[in-house]
Amino acid sequence: MSTPIEKMRNIAIIAHVDHGKTTLVDELLKQSGTFRENEKTAERMMDSNDLEKERGITILAKTTSVEWNGHRINIVDTPGHADFGGEVERILHMVDGAIVLVDAAEGPMPQTKFVVSKALKVGLKPIVAVNKIDKPERRPDEVINEVFDLFANLDATDEQLDFPILYGSAKQGWMGSNYESPTENMDSLFQLVVDHVPVPKVEEGPFRFLATTISSDPFLGRILTGRVASGTIKPNQTIKVLNREGELVEQTRVSKVLAFRGLERVPVEEAQAGDIVSLAGTTKANVADTFCDPSVSEPIEAQPIDPPTISMTFRVNDSPLAGTEGTKVTSRMIWDRLLKEAEGNVALKVERASDAEAFTVSGRGELQLAVLIETMRREGFELGVSRPQVVMQEGENGEKLEPIEEVVIDVDDEHSGIVVQKLSERKADMLDMRPSGSGRTRMIFHAPTRGLIGYQGELLSDTRGTAIMNRVFHEYAPHKGRIQGRHTGVLIAMEQGEAVAFALWNLEDRGPMMIHPGDKVYGGMIIGEHTRDNDLEVNVLKGKKLTNMRASGSDEAVRLTPPLQMTLEKSLAYIADDELVEVTPENIRLRKIYLDPHERKRAAKKSDA
Repeated sequence: MSTPIEKMRNIAIIAHVDHGKTTLVDELLKQSGTFRENEKTAERMMDSNDLEKERGITILAKTTSVEWNGHRINIVDTPGHADFGGEVERILHMVDGAIVLVDAAEGPMPQTKFVVSKALKVGLKPIVAVNKIDKPERRPDEVINEVFDLFANLDATDEQLDFPILYGSAKQGWMGSNYESPTENMDSLFQLVVDHVPVPKVEEGPFRFLATTISSDPFLGRILTGRVASGTIKPNQTIKVLNREGELVEQTRVSKVLAFRGLERVPVEEAQAGDIVSLAGTTKANVADTFCDPSVSEPIEAQPIDPPTISMTFRVNDSPLAGTEGTKVTSRMIWDRLLKEAEGNVALKVERASDAEAFTVSGRGELQLAVLIETMRREGFELGVSRPQVVMQEGENGEKLEPIEEVVIDVDDEHSGIVVQKLSERKADMLDMRPSGSGRTRMIFHAPTRGLIGYQGELLSDTRGTAIMNRVFHEYAPHKGRIQGRHTGVLIAMEQGEAVAFALWNLEDRGPMMIHPGDKVYGGMIIGEHTRDNDLEVNVLKGKKLTNMRASGSDEAVRLTPPLQMTLEKSLAYIADDELVEVTPENIRLRKIYLDPHERKRAAKKSDA
């Protein structure tokens, strides 16, 4: 049975990473009676894919729906990490209101500012919910003042500045208007959504629908989700699909109309204007395309997406071990997979590079691209990936412009000096430095994206793991000049074979290793870090020479220092411009682009010239 339009509400939950969006959605689902009393439910139900569960972050925007007192509330859970900002931008026009969730101790952070500015621009009416009020270091009154200042700085209208406020704890399952007296449930939030969020806007005329997210189903094929702008849609209805320019993409029949009911997508006989639904049956339609009645000729205007700021080269794996661990190794397979990813991810741009076996992939940040590489690796792909490069732009007078990010770092007072020093070396400008309570300092910088590549690991080492860094794209500004790269060289294997413990033990004074005894190596592969600034070729296959002399203790097993654990993100941040990360389903290896030492020397001479 369809819900009348006046009983329908569409909202997005937007916030900085780790401020409790997905936990809040869990509670709304539980308290609205979506599940039976004895039904088993998982934690963070909306984080459905494996990488989201492992990392504890939301990567994809997802829709769910709850029933409360006769009202149907469609809720869109959005990612909080700046790298996945494209997911947030495109779903905002599906909704009529937004719950801005803010941590009671941390206050509004860079990503809060980013998504709120987008939401205010589209004219959404915000509800501010101060979450994690049970924290001992809470400061709700100051946080509300900071939120008001943020809204004012972002040119919010008077109506948007008059936002309602709720306090609570999503973890404990309550929200109320007074943080001193906790309530029993989320009813205050449900009631506020019903009272404050406007009824979905409906336009006159035949069926029109703008696709905002895409997914695939083994039985139904491509499924596109969005909001019905006008008219109604039924299964088997003939529609046409227009792209942004108004050109015909395809004419087809809708095979299924799916509505959201809790965590499930349920087939319905008819979807009306204002509802958020998914449509199946298209073969070419994509995100930002308009699905409409054959009589319509004008597409719905789609929100422009901010440009990518970082690019990497994905190339066919050409190492001596290529094809021994993965099943998808050809350039055609990699190209097809990247095109499929770019279809659903509007913030990603894929192009062919000058080399036929390589492709340039541009995105919002290292994490977004690392998640793509990790996903491909688990699907059986083998590839070589270059160091991240920033995407430059040209100014009006032909000058070179580079992306600048706003960086907020919270750190213990004793470590603030080293953070300021390291960031000034990376050409960052400090804007603000103030105490944030409990012996911690908050610093705000404008730093070039180039200087931040690979800084996260160094920051955690410098501050003994106590620093929290948040960053978001700010603007393009004139190029800031050369930034010092990695200070050390690397140890490079000479020959192909299996690493021997005795050889690794003898090389320990040259620098820390990155491989274990028994690991397969090949000429040109990086096996460790050199303590000096030059690269050094070493032999890791050299075993101990046997003699017929025996002495007590001389044949004991060698004791090796544990090698450096090189994760995918760490490897991408570590490599220099003449190096690659070789990614396979079983291993992550570091190598030189040119495996032959003579070719490496020739390439180094060319780059110096």
